[in-house]
Amino acid sequence: MIKASVYIICKNEEKHIKRVLESVKDFDEIVVVDSGSTDNTLNIAKEYTNKIFHQDWLGFAKQKEYAKSLCQNEWVLNLDADEQLTEELKKEIEKVIEENKIDGLDIKISSQFLGKFNSEKSKFNRRIRFFRKSVGHYPDKLVHESILVKGKINKANGFIYDYGTMDLKTHLSKINEYSSLRADEKFAKNKKASFAKLLFVFPLSFFKSFIIKRGFLNGMRGFIAAMNNSFYAFLKEAKLYELNNKSEEK
Repeated sequence: MIKASVYIICKNEEKHIKRVLESVKDFDEIVVVDSGSTDNTLNIAKEYTNKIFHQDWLGFAKQKEYAKSLCQNEWVLNLDADEQLTEELKKEIEKVIEENKIDGLDIKISSQFLGKFNSEKSKFNRRIRFFRKSVGHYPDKLVHESILVKGKINKANGFIYDYGTMDLKTHLSKINEYSSLRADEKFAKNKKASFAKLLFVFPLSFFKSFIIKRGFLNGMRGFIAAMNNSFYAFLKEAKLYELNNKSEEK
């Protein structure tokens, strides 16, 4: 048994949640915080844990902070309901707990897109997902929440696999939702959109995604993903511009 707590927030994730729970069934504690599932999510979760809680949606950061607060162990691991822990990463986690010399792991996230995972030679996004509970907290953000950890962080070799963006419809839906949240967040901080940003954010984002992050290694899938990522960057600025205009009209 791995002496750490896993915490997962979810809503209507019957397609995925069994996969993630199966991958962490040998952890000491699994905490699931649901925000109102109407499908079979909770019945599946009950097969793996009795620590299932309801919390109306607070936003990504606050929801995860609440789930973390329910964990009983010193070491905690955060996974999304549509993710999966790899065996390689699990072994690294066990080693970190045993050696007790660092405070967390910065982990590569590999997302499935159009039926495949990216080449392992691509440059992956990294997130701190495993850490000591006492030294980590979530700053209040509407989207793209990330834990802040005061302590020593090592980069992990293992992956977390993300199955949440399986098709273009899902990807574009997330782009639309998240770009609105990011624009709202920027507007609340009195940020202003500019013509220069609107003009250059798309090509610069494409270059970063396709060249710097080596998306070209994924062929046509990499090209499509880079275009979508660039559109997301553009939409954030366009929606901020829209909010600025509405504010000036009042």
